[in-house]
Amino acid sequence: MSGGAMGLLTGLLTSPLAPMRMVAWVAQRVVDKANAEYYDPAPVYAALADLERRLALGELDQSTFDDQEDALLDRLDEISRFRQSQA
Repeated sequence: MSGGAMGLLTGLLTSPLAPMRMVAWVAQRVVDKANAEYYDPAPVYAALADLERRLALGELDQSTFDDQEDALLDRLDEISRFRQSQA
């Protein structure tokens, strides 16, 4: 580490507010990670594909399929709205 970066790091770690800053930073990283996972559309698309497969195999009736498909499509809408609000 260069002297300047070391001085900045030392200043941050010895500051009376450093523990609170560190906690806030870690908390924000946790929130960011949780949002990334919760608002990832890939699992929803996989669930839709699995739902269609189960319908084709006769594991689901049309009514059950429709209900579950509606819920997944609503979830995709929620993800889309969230991503647009973040842009």
